This record gives sequence, structure tokens and C-alpha cells, in this order.
Amino acid sequence: MNLKTHLGHTARKRFGQNFLHDNHIIQQIVMSIAPRNDQFLLEIGPGLGALTEPVAEQVDHLTVIELDRDLAHRLRHHPFLHHKLNVIEADAMQFDFSTLYQSENLAEKNQKFRLFGNLPYNISTPLMFHLFKYHHLIQDMHFMLQKEVVKRLCAAPNSKAYGRLTIMAQYFCQVFPVLEVPPSAFKPAPKVDSAVVRLVPHQQLPYPVKDLYWLNLVCTQAFNQRRKTLRNALSTLFSVENLTALNIDLNARAENLSIADYARLANWLADQASDNLKE
Repeated sequence: MNLKTHLGHTARKRFGQNFLHDNHIIQQIVMSIAPRNDQFLLEIGPGLGALTEPVAEQVDHLTVIELDRDLAHRLRHHPFLHHKLNVIEADAMQFDFSTLYQSENLAEKNQKFRLFGNLPYNISTPLMFHLFKYHHLIQDMHFMLQKEVVKRLCAAPNSKAYGRLTIMAQYFCQVFPVLEVPPSAFKPAPKVDSAVVRLVPHQQLPYPVKDLYWLNLVCTQAFNQRRKTLRNALSTLFSVENLTALNIDLNARAENLSIADYARLANWLADQASDNLKE
């Protein structure tokens, strides 16, 4: 028996496919999502329908985004759910969620997207960065991810897991771990442990920055040299006097700063760039 084949479909490595089949885990995830008819539910990467089927059983309509042509075809012809499913054959990493929001008239309905999915681990981080652009259109997100990624999303300052992904996720969202999932819950079994996380976009950003470019830049520079003190890691962006004036400990390292600290640094850089443009 081919361990990569499940329900007649062979997992494709290029799509990072691992199919969830543990019913107990599936039910726990669906309970966490708690789908209702007055919500716009949107699944990314439905695959063979492990989450699609139990969620669709509880609602009248479900939209799914699937990149694999064979799986999209399979869902469009699902024996008892096809009439409930809107199957969008697209790459979620390139997808314009604002266009879908407008075409579904969600503003008029006072609804936002409720996203969920068992994400391919090879694209989970860049996909979340893509989704954060649409944070104002999203009510919440439930994703199955690599356990290490969930640790990074949930991390607090002064820990090894704390990094650029932590800051960008928590800048946009509250992050809650939901449950851990062993490799045996999938076919084929991945080589890593998994976990489900819930992300709830902030109604109002707690530490707004003037330009995300600068937040990305300062975080990237700090964490690319996380063993260095910030005096050295950020020396191309800030002088010692700048950091001192911004109340940054010169001997701290990247993982020691809060999101508020990074936002303060980013806004200072934005102000400098603006002043330079005026000169």
C-alpha cells in the first residue's frame, strides 16, 4: 500500500500535502471553529475534505480555495456537499481577498472572513504574512501548522522562539494555541509534530506603525543577528545616541524587546525618512 495515498488521492510533494484523518482531532478542530450560518467561512487548502465535510455539515454554504486541480474537481463533484461549496481554484498566496470581500458584499452583511485550514507547512509562514495584509477583513483564523511555528507565533519576549514572525503576527492578532496534533493523525505522516492555532485580528492595532516597511526592516535586521547586542545589530540604522534617546538598552538583544519597542523604532525610522524627503 502506498503510504502517500489516501482516499484514492496521492499526496503531491510540491503542494506539501499531508491529509488529516484522525476523527477525534478533526472534531476538536471543528468545535474550536464553531461554524455558524451567519458567518462567511473560508477554508484554505481543503484537500480531501477532512475539515470541509464536518464544517459544511453544520452550515449551508462554504467557500474553499484549492490549488490542486484534481482536488478542486473532486470537491465540485462531492456526492453530498457540492451544492454547498463554492470552490475557488487558486493559489492562496497570490489571492486577492479584498476582491472576494467586495464581490460577496460582506461589508453590507456586516460580516468578515472566518478562515481555517490545514496549511502546507512549506508555505505557512509566507501565507500568513500575505493574510495579515487583510487583517481588517478577517474575524478569526484557525490553522493547523508545524508545532514549532505555533510556538513562534505564541512566544513572549526573552525566549528563543520569539522572532520576526512573533512580532508581525502579534502586531496584527491575538494568538491562542488550541491543541497539539501528532504525526499519526496524517497520511502521509509528516516528520514533525503539528498544532492548531487561533489568530484573532485586533479591532484596533495596539502599537500602530506609520509604515510596515520600517517595522519589517528593523525586525529583520535585529533577528538576523540575534546573538549580537542591539548596539551592533542595528548600527546601520541607529546611532548609540538614537537608541539611548528611544529608551533601548544598548546591551539588549533582539529577543529582549517588546512589540511596543519595535513599533517605536519603526516609527522613528519612518519619521527620519519623511524628514529626509522634505529636505
